[in-house]
Parts: sequence; structure tokens; C-alpha cells
Amino acid sequence: MPIFEGIPVETADKYRGGLPDAYGKVAERKISDGDAPCRCCLRPVPKGEEMLVLAYRPFTELQPYAETGPVFLCASPCAPSEKSGLPEILTSPSYLLKGYSSDERIIYGTGQITPTDQVAGYADELLGREDVAFVDLRSAKNNCWQARLIAES
Repeated sequence: MPIFEGIPVETADKYRGGLPDAYGKVAERKISDGDAPCRCCLRPVPKGEEMLVLAYRPFTELQPYAETGPVFLCASPCAPSEKSGLPEILTSPSYLLKGYSSDERIIYGTGQITPTDQVAGYADELLGREDVAFVDLRSAKNNCWQARLIAES
């Protein structure tokens, strides 16, 4: 089973403190309808709770494959659960998985819309390749970044 990583707690806390997002804007504050997936704790932001909406780029530098998109975060401090298996936020029927090299370039041919119950298996398959350093999990409908998958140590 791959390890699902969200936005690091330290980074999420900086956004909560006013750090500008990938577009240089301060995060918008909204109220969750209970369906917004927090990309830090990988659980839904509870209904009625405040959340942040911001542009996130899960790459270390600007380059052609460094996609940016909207994400939600709990406005209050949160942390990933220690629970193994698929994160709670994976409630859609399918997701887009893409493999990336260690220099954060997409590896052509790895992108695949994958049924949710097959996400871990396909990620493990990709992570077993020598040329794949990590896999990004995105919404199959809106292309929003959900989590990064890495191989178990």
C-alpha cells in the first residue's frame, strides 16, 4: 500500500497564517458544506467549519510540468491521521494518477483514470518502476490535486 501524503502540516500552517498561495494571493475563507476535502489531514472539512481555498503547486520549482490548482484546507490546525488505507477524502468513483520522475517531470504514459478501489494497486505498480519517484493523485473530474503517493519505506 502506498503512503498518501497531503500538504505538509508546516506548509498548511503557513497558509493559515497568511502565506500567499501559488498565485501570490492570501487564501480565501469559506464555510464548508461537509464535502470539501482538506489536502492536509486528508479528511473532509467538517460541515459548518471555516476552510481555506487557495492555489497550490505541489512542486519545488516552476517548470512546464508543475501544475497548479485549487485546494481546500481546514482553517483550524489539523494533522494527517495515522490510519492506513485510502484517505477519507477519496469519495469519488475514480481519480487521475500520474507518475513523476525525481526531477518532478511527468513520465508520459503513466497518466490513467483509475477506479477508487484500484488506486492503491495502480500507484504501487507505478512506484515499483525505477523511473517513478512519486505519483500525484488528482480529481478525475476537475483535475484538482488530492495527494502525493510515495512507496512505503
